[in-house]
Amino acid sequence: MDITTQSVSDTAAIHIKGPDGNYLYDDGKPVRIIVHGPASSVFAELEDRQANRAVKRLNDNDGRPNVAPIAQREAEVADDLASITVAFENLDYPPAAEKHGKDLFRALYADKKLGFIGVQIQKALRDWGNFKGASTVS
Repeated sequence: MDITTQSVSDTAAIHIKGPDGNYLYDDGKPVRIIVHGPASSVFAELEDRQANRAVKRLNDNDGRPNVAPIAQREAEVADDLASITVAFENLDYPPAAEKHGKDLFRALYADKKLGFIGVQIQKALRDWGNFKGASTVS
């Protein structure tokens, strides 16, 4: 078997579900978020930042494990997800209409009332199968 036939793509388009679990569409087109996956260098940079944060927290607390305050953790998650997001497809976020790229992505991920979106992205990132083949996830 040529194992390279099992290679994954660097990115995937994740079809977003609403809070009710139903896939979202805009005029019949899927609402998707394209993200860098676990095989990409962008994702490796994210893992590096997360590891460095954990080590810094340990060092700042004399080697004892500690948890960052909730506001800091939420900001870090929004930042982390924004750093691996490539684009939104068929998705507008009017509260940040003047923002673009990472700033727009961060604003959406930081919106607690839309927290179900970030949860879906985090779940999709743990499944390498989402990055196989055509790089689209429904």
